[in-house]
Amino acid sequence: MTDAADPAALADRVRAWIDDDPDQQSRDELAGLLEKLPDTAGELADRFAGPLTFGTAGLRGPLRAGPNGMNLAVVRQAAAGLVGWLTARDATGPLIIGYDARRGSAQFAAETAKVATGAGLRALVLPRHLPTPLLAFAVKHLGGCAGVMVTASHNPPQDNGYKVYLGEQFGGALGAGAQIVPPVDAEIAALIAGVTRLREVRLGPDGDLLDESIVDAYIESVARVVDADEPKELTIAYTPMHGVGGEVTSRAFVRAGFAEPAVVARQSAPDGTFPTVAFPNPEEPGAMDLVMALADEVGADIAIANDPDADRCAVAVPTAKGWRMLRGDEVGVLLADHLMRRGVHGTYATTIVSSSLLKRIAAARGVGYGETLTGFKWIVRAAEDLVYGYEEALGYCVDPGQVRDKDGISAALLIAELAAGLKTELRTLADRLDELAITYGLHATDQLSVRVEDLSEITAAMARLRAKTPKTLLDEPVLAVEDLLPDSDVIILRTADARVVVRPSGTEPKLKAYLEVVEGVAEGDVAAARERAAATLTALRTETAAALGIWSVNP
Repeated sequence: MTDAADPAALADRVRAWIDDDPDQQSRDELAGLLEKLPDTAGELADRFAGPLTFGTAGLRGPLRAGPNGMNLAVVRQAAAGLVGWLTARDATGPLIIGYDARRGSAQFAAETAKVATGAGLRALVLPRHLPTPLLAFAVKHLGGCAGVMVTASHNPPQDNGYKVYLGEQFGGALGAGAQIVPPVDAEIAALIAGVTRLREVRLGPDGDLLDESIVDAYIESVARVVDADEPKELTIAYTPMHGVGGEVTSRAFVRAGFAEPAVVARQSAPDGTFPTVAFPNPEEPGAMDLVMALADEVGADIAIANDPDADRCAVAVPTAKGWRMLRGDEVGVLLADHLMRRGVHGTYATTIVSSSLLKRIAAARGVGYGETLTGFKWIVRAAEDLVYGYEEALGYCVDPGQVRDKDGISAALLIAELAAGLKTELRTLADRLDELAITYGLHATDQLSVRVEDLSEITAAMARLRAKTPKTLLDEPVLAVEDLLPDSDVIILRTADARVVVRPSGTEPKLKAYLEVVEGVAEGDVAAARERAAATLTALRTETAAALGIWSVNP
């Protein structure tokens, strides 16, 4: 790590980077910081603390010059490593490249294409900024050897990222069109580290620009997720949250037979600055306020939001007290239950941090069940006969044969189909959730989340939990403790009716604890069970925070 206390050594590293950086804007940015040394030593030391880590989520970081940021130089290096991995294994298909509407995304996609063509690969670039699930679809649909999506999903506007997918040649049947997993990530990372002279990376011509037929093909595919003969009478309020899902999602609803959703005007156009939300993540407090207000205005039956790259789907329903956003676990189980009732046979999968309700339903109905580590790269590899997968962070894969990743657009269509069918019976999504609670017990979930400035705080909290693991939770004995090290930095605590899963976030500087309690429903009184569960979850949050030695928590 560069020492900010040694400005001379730091300056030498910065100058060496500037000499090799292919982007004039980045060179000027670093030169300006150099001129202000030693006042900028801390800033420069952070930018040169090490390379941006390439892992199973690819790259993700702040848009800034230097090796520890997202910029043209880092993207060229990453693309060269990826292309080197592909060419060394005689890749036979094209590299498919997509991008969202964030700052730098189109430029980073174009640079990736030039690196690919410079190495002799064919590069196919999506025709404009488009949703991430469309890129995952295109990798399978076009027989790509791999895919790259330039996006930071729901991260703050100052970030960007670089996700890598594999085609069937390298991913096999389970990983065709899915995100990379170990050891591929480490192999690519090693090749990236070996790219030491960016100006020596050979660049070829621009990639081939795909036409709108790939968008049409995706829309046709997702429209088939719903049954053409099922009811479609539903009033929908929708927001793409300044992202790239708006036009594609609206077209998909119409193609599937629904009326075009009412769209939040202030959030309808792609805008990488995300001016109306503090964080462009539907899970964040206040993020869905505008779509809920629109839902009231138009008398909607349901409110739906995609995150900026449209791979996640959030759902809100009307209640006597106003609109309520459903938790990811609630939507996940509703979709699974709907597919099971439709007779879709195969394995239904989720993750270790999601609700245990899906497991209970699958067992009761004799349906295959899979449970994986967090992330869709694992979910989609849960079983050869996978028909559905979800994670509590608003991610749902409802058609793995076409999109082997989370897809917020097809999920939106399927939840709308369920809501429309229930509407014909004068019932709602909330009613169906109550039915499931009465049959299988009320499974209530919550999350304790701590955002940190210093990642060592997360390490310290995990160490405290391992050193002094609670013997009881909620005055009940802890019956099982699972520590998933060294494979994954995860600790799971279980009592008879509660579970706590603690892990660092894989995409944000956060420590997360996933909480679940199960309450029986006496005499069909779901409301009373929910009240008990809410109080129990509050107590469990407090006990978990104490065990971790943290007190400043975010919802």
